[in-house]
Amino acid sequence: MKKTLLKKMATVSAGYPFRGKIPSLPEGEVRVVQMKDVSPQGEIQWEHCVKTALNNSRQPEGLSVGDILVAARGNRNYAVLVGEDCPKSIVLAAPHFYVVSVNRAGVLPEYLVWWLNQVKCQRYFEQSAEGTLTKSIRRTVLEEVEIVLPDIEQQRIITALASTVAKERRAAEQLIANGEQMLAAIACGLASGLTHE
Repeated sequence: MKKTLLKKMATVSAGYPFRGKIPSLPEGEVRVVQMKDVSPQGEIQWEHCVKTALNNSRQPEGLSVGDILVAARGNRNYAVLVGEDCPKSIVLAAPHFYVVSVNRAGVLPEYLVWWLNQVKCQRYFEQSAEGTLTKSIRRTVLEEVEIVLPDIEQQRIITALASTVAKERRAAEQLIANGEQMLAAIACGLASGLTHE
């Protein structure tokens, strides 16, 4: 097991420098991932990503499967994986994200996402954040985060376990939501059947 810095296993770049509000153009050839498009479970909701067009003639390189988005601003600097469900069109990250691209063999992006979301890393980001109203972290802060890197087999075991736990959490949340809907329907039924004395 080794300790190393993120910058020794990945490149970190800023999201695309859109200025102001990103215009929504249904026929646009570019999708943009914004912070509101990431679910609390850490999944990118591609169907919610705005479509737009770029003013310049040079098309930037879009996100690739295996890239990691890290929130640069906010109370939690969560990491999320660009998975196999990434659209085939050009997809860009909004400026509020850093894009982390693994460039070293023996590192699973899924493991890196899991590690960056752990308490140790989140505490480091919190302590290094700047700003009063809106907290943000510098790119150098992200690049210098310490990564504990087990061998590839252990990485696979950890990410498989994390995936199982995430599925169980989603199933439990769905059960609770179903129960709440059922109770709300019962309450409506009772209310509509009331007669005034």
